[in-house]
Amino acid sequence: MFPSLSADEVGKILKVKNSSEGKKKPKFNMTTRGLSRKEVIIPMAKLNTELIVKSAHIHVANINVCLKNSNSDIIVDSIHISNNGIIITTNHPANILELSRIKNFLKKIENINLDQIKGPCLPKSKSFMKIIGLPYNSELDVVTPDFIEGILKKMHLFKDVTLASKSCY
Repeated sequence: MFPSLSADEVGKILKVKNSSEGKKKPKFNMTTRGLSRKEVIIPMAKLNTELIVKSAHIHVANINVCLKNSNSDIIVDSIHISNNGIIITTNHPANILELSRIKNFLKKIENINLDQIKGPCLPKSKSFMKIIGLPYNSELDVVTPDFIEGILKKMHLFKDVTLASKSCY
């Protein structure tokens, strides 16, 4: 390309062009451990997930247009497959209204089986706790596991708790 340049001068040009000084490698800032509230989980059948992920870039753009038209500040970054559906990653945590807009968009995709798509939800965390003592005031002398479970369900702290194993006394 430069016949008048010597081999040394061409080498210098290539060195400057290929040097890494002043250049920073792009890094992804999306490392998370565990659950992220910036994800929307949509349980669905495997056939539906494959149809959506094949053209994920188009769906990301269309969901973003749909959210922008509704004056939402959420932007969808990516769509990927999970073991029981798809996960849509966003820039901010989604609220219920935005979840319903995403669900309405997914219902409009061609060749999707609507019966096999459940409503979108945010990630949930699971915690385990061992209850070693429970204050109670009972007129009955018999304390059974069902009695303890009944007391737990009445307490505000344990309102939405699911017992993993039967209580013992």
